Amino acid sequence: MAAPRCQGCIELTFADFYHKLPGSKGFDVSVTPIAIDVWQHGQRRRMPMDLLDEEPLSIRVQGRPYAVVMRTPGDDLAHAAGFCLTEGLIDTPEDIVNLAACDMDDTNVVTVTLTPQRQQRIAAHLDRRGYISQSGCGLCGKTLIDELVQELQPVKDEIALPAALAEQRLLNLEAFQPLRERSAASHAAVLFDADLNPLTAAEDVGRHNALDKAIGRLFLDRRLHLAKAVMMSSRISYELVQKTARARIPIFLALSRPTRLAVDLATNLDISLAGYVKSSGLYLYCHARRFLD
Repeated sequence: MAAPRCQGCIELTFADFYHKLPGSKGFDVSVTPIAIDVWQHGQRRRMPMDLLDEEPLSIRVQGRPYAVVMRTPGDDLAHAAGFCLTEGLIDTPEDIVNLAACDMDDTNVVTVTLTPQRQQRIAAHLDRRGYISQSGCGLCGKTLIDELVQELQPVKDEIALPAALAEQRLLNLEAFQPLRERSAASHAAVLFDADLNPLTAAEDVGRHNALDKAIGRLFLDRRLHLAKAVMMSSRISYELVQKTARARIPIFLALSRPTRLAVDLATNLDISLAGYVKSSGLYLYCHARRFLD
């Protein structure tokens, strides 16, 4: 394994690559400055504040509405591609004939056109039959995991990372969160290579959207195979584990703790879950073999 970068290098990474990404508009377009009143200690004062933008994005597949997600505007093509991959609509970039964002009046629409072969393969999925809802589906945990494991394959990757370096990266997650610094309202997803060097990062009002955007960028750039770890600012939910499995990423790190269902699913899919211990260290929830002492 190559020597990892020093801790100081990570402070420069976000600005270095974010504005160079295809389809990236930068983060200023996703924040709206306003003026608000603040009441403190019996006195009122006026102050500026940046608010994170949130708008609906309609993802249309084969000309038909498939999903509407609430997201932070920006990186819409990568977002749609990552969403389609993590939802199981596509497996490779070659499954897509055309990926386009409307540049007329309706700017919150992305259309995805699939190859005839892919359309035939996922016909039932496109009709939303048997679709597993990501919230309030009514299925019990065991039933849900059984269904998901049938659709997904365990991530067989025996990469191992230094636990101390993983902890350092979690401690420096704010380096990838300029939107959060300005708005205090966004989640971040960062994808790392085998040496825990950052490959890409994304922020969004929704943690699922942030992960889809980060995955989508590397997917469209045909570099997703380089991603070996995902790091997020949010708690680890089973939906995020599901998306990570679709992207074939073996390690998931987060600042917050996972749900029981997320640990159960990660255990079945051979994905290592770890979270930050506030005093010092990592919680290793499952498949701890990938973290080196």
